[in-house]
Amino acid sequence: MKTKSKLYLHPTEGSRGTRIPRAYDARFKVTPAYRAELPDMMAASEAIDGAKVGIQQVGVSNFRLPIKVRTKRSGVLTVEARVTGTVSLEAELKGINMSRIVRSFYEHKDGVFTLEWLGRILAAYLQRIKSKEARLKVAFSYPIPQRSLRSGLEGWQYYEVAYEAALTHTGRYRRFLHFDFVYSSACPCSAELAEHARDRRGVYSIPHSQRSKARVSVEVATGRKLAIEDLHAHCLNALQTETQVMVKREDEQAFAELNGAYIKFVEDAARLLYRELNGDPRIRDFQAACAHLESLHSHDAVSVICKGVKGGYAADFLDFGQLVC
Repeated sequence: MKTKSKLYLHPTEGSRGTRIPRAYDARFKVTPAYRAELPDMMAASEAIDGAKVGIQQVGVSNFRLPIKVRTKRSGVLTVEARVTGTVSLEAELKGINMSRIVRSFYEHKDGVFTLEWLGRILAAYLQRIKSKEARLKVAFSYPIPQRSLRSGLEGWQYYEVAYEAALTHTGRYRRFLHFDFVYSSACPCSAELAEHARDRRGVYSIPHSQRSKARVSVEVATGRKLAIEDLHAHCLNALQTETQVMVKREDEQAFAELNGAYIKFVEDAARLLYRELNGDPRIRDFQAACAHLESLHSHDAVSVICKGVKGGYAADFLDFGQLVC
């Protein structure tokens, strides 16, 4: 015969309820005295598990809230932001109060967010948490109006953007802007082969092209300002063949002509971006990662290039799966 198990949180046959009561008291009010009695892990002695070493980054990732961002023409947009905030942790400390990072950010939620504004938030939670270094990244989707190539139609193109800021232990404030640019890339080799077939054998063929993405990351020079629209203009000037939002037949024809005028390998895309970004004195350092999502192959063609600043970007980007579009 099966022995009846003793349950603690659920009633059993013949019982008069549960052995341990389960109830939420919505009327309970926390008093200052009660709050002072609550256990605090920061008071633990010899509480560190594992190696007693410092941690370079610890914090929170992907908490969301609406923020206001300033446009190139001094307008203000409200966007949904995804925020990551971290600080360094000294070897003798068990951990940090992570909610303080979130609270510090919310204290500035009504401001208009810029790279300069992020420095104030960093300084606030760095002081509150008593850490030596802090980082903050705010990612969001940013709309810019795009006019069609020939018909005059207009639509909104959306770009994945991120502001990033860091305060170092020396007190240096560094500002970064990340921007994803989606474009079309027509293969120069395929174009030549198609023309050869037409010239020698009278055969009509279509050179292969593909949707492609560049992730451009720049460090803004001290004392300079760089708008999201400025980085978009750099990408457009360098690569030319941005994907379109609104098209009529004349626009589709124009886009085919545009791709014919600006055929490019993934190596070309990297070098074109280098030339464009390197000419802007507002940009101290940069890195561009490109992925051409091949229509010929089952794999993608990729490239990464950086300016080569000492202690800066090192072209070590390997997360090409993030560039699938």
